[in-house]
Amino acid sequence: MVLSKYILKFLAKRQHKLSQLSEKNSITNQWKVFKKIIKLGKGSKFAKDHNLNGLGYKEYKEKIPLFDYEKLSPYISLISNGEKNILTQDSPMYFAITSGTTSGTKYIPLTKSMLSNQTKSVKELLLLYSYQTGQYDFSGSAMMFIQGSPKLSKFNKVPYAKLSGITARHIPFYLKKNRLPSMKTNLIKDWDLKLSKIVDETVGKNLKILGGIPPWVITYFEKLLQTTNKKRVLDVFPNLKLYIHGGTSFDNYKSNFLNLCGNIDTLEVYPASEGFFGYQNKLNDRDLLLLTNHGVFYEFIELSDFKQGNFERRCLEDAKTGVDYVLVVSTISGLWGYNTGDTIRFTSLKPYRFVFSGRASQFCSAFGEHVIEKEVQTALKNCVLKLGGVVSEFTVCPNFGDDSTKPCHNWYIEFSDKPKKIREFESMLNKEMEKQNPYYKDLIHSGVIGLLDLHCVKKGGFNSYMKSIGKFGGQNKCPHLSNDNKIGSFLKNNYV
Repeated sequence: MVLSKYILKFLAKRQHKLSQLSEKNSITNQWKVFKKIIKLGKGSKFAKDHNLNGLGYKEYKEKIPLFDYEKLSPYISLISNGEKNILTQDSPMYFAITSGTTSGTKYIPLTKSMLSNQTKSVKELLLLYSYQTGQYDFSGSAMMFIQGSPKLSKFNKVPYAKLSGITARHIPFYLKKNRLPSMKTNLIKDWDLKLSKIVDETVGKNLKILGGIPPWVITYFEKLLQTTNKKRVLDVFPNLKLYIHGGTSFDNYKSNFLNLCGNIDTLEVYPASEGFFGYQNKLNDRDLLLLTNHGVFYEFIELSDFKQGNFERRCLEDAKTGVDYVLVVSTISGLWGYNTGDTIRFTSLKPYRFVFSGRASQFCSAFGEHVIEKEVQTALKNCVLKLGGVVSEFTVCPNFGDDSTKPCHNWYIEFSDKPKKIREFESMLNKEMEKQNPYYKDLIHSGVIGLLDLHCVKKGGFNSYMKSIGKFGGQNKCPHLSNDNKIGSFLKNNYV
C-alpha cells in the first residue's frame, strides 16, 4: 500500500498548520512536557532517591543535579535486569546505544512513547517537505537510509542496538515495500560487503529520498558510480529529489556530495539516542527548528561556564541567541538533567531555531585556546569557498613541538580535489581560525604557539583509521577535534 498523492497532500497541509501552531506555543509545550516527565517519574526509584515530590521547576533544579552517564549507570543496570519503575513508570522497549568517552558503550532507555516521537519527527519532516515543494506523488518510488545494523543484542534482559537500527525495525507498514536497503542487507556486519550489496539492491530502483551521515553516503556514491560507470548519481537515479543528513556538519562535505550527486534538495535532522531534538523544516533556512513537544524538556548551560565547572542550567525561555550552550535534557524515557555532551547556538527565539555547534567534550584546548567544532568547520568552509578544493574528511590535533619546533595545531585534510595553491590555503586557514577564536589569535600573536601545519592525507586514510579502531561504516563519525595526537600519528605514519 502506498499513500495516494491526495491523502499525502491533505496530511501535508495539516502538518504545516500544526507546526505553525507548535512554533507559537514553544514555551507552553515545554512546560507540558516537563509536567508529563514529573508525572511519569512519580514513585520511581529515581524520584525516591532524590526526594522529588512536587511538580515545580525550582524544586526540580534544586534536587536533580546535572547527570552524566556514569551517574546514571546504576539505574540502567537495574533496568537491564528487568526491574520496574526505576527511572520512570514506563519500561524501555530497547536500549539505544551510543559511544561514550569514559564509560564505553552507553545504554540509553527508549520507551514506546519516545520511539513514537522519533518516528513521528521523520514523518513530520517529509510532510513539510512535500508541502513546500508540492511533491505529493511518491507512488512506486523508493527511499533509502544508510544506517546502523538493526541486529538486536541483549544487555541482560533488554534488547539494544543503535538508534538508526532500531527505527529501521519500526517503519510504517505503508513504507516498508519501498524502503531500502533490505533487512537482510542491513544486517551485514562487514561494511565493505554491505556497501556492495546496497549498490546491487538500489541500481534500477526509482530512488527519490536518501538519508545518512555525509561521509558514508559519499562512500556509497563512489561505489555506485564505479559500479555503474556513470558520472553522477542523478544519471543513475534521475528522480532523486531529497537528501536527509545529520550527525555532523554538512558544510565541508557539501561540495563533494553535489559533485558526485548533482543538485538535489537537502535537509538536516538532529536525532539522538536521547531524543529527536530538531530538524530543518524550511528548505531555504538552514537552521534547525527546536522540537518542543516531542517528549524532551530542554535546559542549557553556557559553554564558557561549563568549562569553568559552573553548571547553572536555564530553561528555554531564558535562552539567548549567539551563545554556545551545552544541551541538557530530561525525557519521557527516564533521563533526568542529562548532559548530552552536544553544544548548540540559537539563531532565533521566535521561533526557536538553532545550529549544532559541536561537542562539549570534543574540542582542542591543549594550549588554552578552547577551539570548538563550529569554529574549525567555519574556517575550513571559508577557505574552500575562496580558494577551492573539495574536502572528503578532516581532523585537527595538537602538535606539542620539540626543541626545534613550536607547538601548533596540525590539520589533516583528505581532499578529493586538492586546492591548486595548498600553502596559500594553509595560510588562509590560519587567518580564518584567528577570526573565529580570539584565544587562538592571542596565542599565535604572543608566540606561545606557531602557525597551523596542514597535512594532505592520501585517499582512504580516514577510512583506514576508522577500520583500525573498529568503527568503520554505518553511523560512526571520525572526531574533527581532539586534545591528543592519536589520529594524527596514525595518518602521518601511513597516509601523509
